Amino acid sequence: MSKTIGIIAEYNPFHNGHLYQLAKIREAYPDATIAVTMSGSFTQRGEAAILDKWTRATTAVKNGADLVLELPYAFACRSAERFARGGVQSLAALGIDVLTYGAESRDLAPLQAAAACMDNPAFQSALHDRIADGASYAAALSAELTSRTSLDEALLHAPNNILAIEYLRALARYAPHITPLLIPRTGTAYHDDTLHGMFASATAIRHALHTTPDWNVLRTVMPSSSFEALKDAYTDNLPRQGLLLRPLLARLLSMDGDTLRSIAGMNEGLEHRLLEKAQTASSWDELISAVATSRYPQSRIARTLLHILTNFTSDMATSCDATGPRYLRVLAMNAVGAALLHRTKKTARLPIITKTSHFLNRRELLRPIDKLNPLQKMLLFDIRATQLRGLALPDASAAPLDFLTSPVYVKQ
Repeated sequence: MSKTIGIIAEYNPFHNGHLYQLAKIREAYPDATIAVTMSGSFTQRGEAAILDKWTRATTAVKNGADLVLELPYAFACRSAERFARGGVQSLAALGIDVLTYGAESRDLAPLQAAAACMDNPAFQSALHDRIADGASYAAALSAELTSRTSLDEALLHAPNNILAIEYLRALARYAPHITPLLIPRTGTAYHDDTLHGMFASATAIRHALHTTPDWNVLRTVMPSSSFEALKDAYTDNLPRQGLLLRPLLARLLSMDGDTLRSIAGMNEGLEHRLLEKAQTASSWDELISAVATSRYPQSRIARTLLHILTNFTSDMATSCDATGPRYLRVLAMNAVGAALLHRTKKTARLPIITKTSHFLNRRELLRPIDKLNPLQKMLLFDIRATQLRGLALPDASAAPLDFLTSPVYVKQ
C-alpha cells in the first residue's frame, strides 16, 4: 500500500521552494499521497496570511499536494513548539506514515541530537533558569544547546532548523511510529528579503508585494497559479496589518487589568508595558517594536496582539495544548486526497470537517463560550481569525467567510 506523507506548512505564499520540496517527495515516494496541515488566516509569526487559506490550499493542490487541512489557530499562531506539536498531532490523527520538512541543515543526526537533549529534565531546568535571568527563549535555547552538544550555534539561528527540531521532539512524544524525512532547503535564506534566482524566500516575495512589485521577477520565483492569485489580489485584497491598530486600541479601552492579564502570552507585567506604549504608537508595527524586548521578541508580541483581538486566553491555550487539535478541517483536495479522506473516515482519530455549520452554526456563536463543547471552542477561534483577517483587507467585504466557503476540489 502506498505511503501517506505529511507536511506542516504555511505557504505564505506558495513558491518554487515549496514546489521543489513536493518534487523531492515524489522522487522518494512516487505513489504517495501527500497531506498538508497549513496555518489558516494568520501565521506562526503573528502576521495576516498574504492570501486567504482556501486560495493558498488550492495553489498547493494544483502544484503537487493531494489534501490540505487547516492547522487550528490555537496552534498556528503560537510558539514554534506549539505550532510543531499541533501540526504533528493533526497529521498523526489523519494517519500519515512519514513527516517531511525542510531545514537549513543537510544532516538529520544533529537535529535529532538537539531534540533528544531538549527533553532532558536537567536541560529544561537550566533553560528556565536562563529565561528567568532575562534571556529570550531563543537566546537561552541556543546557549544551552551549544553548551551541552557539539551543535554549531549558527545551526540554531536558522528558523527552519528550529522548527525541524521541534517536529522531531513532537514526533518522539506523540507519534514515534512516523518516519521523519529531511529535505534540505535550497535557494535563499528564510529571512532573505531580496528576489534573485529561481528560489526566493516567502519573506522576499511578501516584501516585494508591499512595495512596487516587479511582476516579471515575481513570475520566475513561483508557480503560475500562485503568481496569478497574488496578482489578482494585489489591488485591494492583500492584507494590511496596520488596519488592525484601531480595532486593537478600541479593544484595549474596554479591557480591565484582569481581563488583559488573562490573554495568552500576557504575563509578568507585559500588560503594563503594552498599555503604556499603546498611548503613543501611531502604527501596528511601531507598537510591536515599542513593546518588544530582548526577552519578548516581536513575533511573540505580534501573536499576543492577535490573541487580544480574538480573546484567546491563557486558559484556552492550556486547554488546547492538553488535548491537541480536535478536528481535521479540509481546505482543498484532489481525487487522491478525497480518496484518502474516504479511507480514513473510520480510522482517523479526529472528526473530519468539510462543512463548518455541521459542527458550529451561527446561532451557537452567540452563546457564551463556556457553553460550547471543546471542539466548538477551538473552531470558534478559526472563525474569529478569518473575520479578523478580513478587517486587515482594504475591502473587507471581499474576504471569504468560514460559513460560506466550502473545501475546494481541484480536478486533475
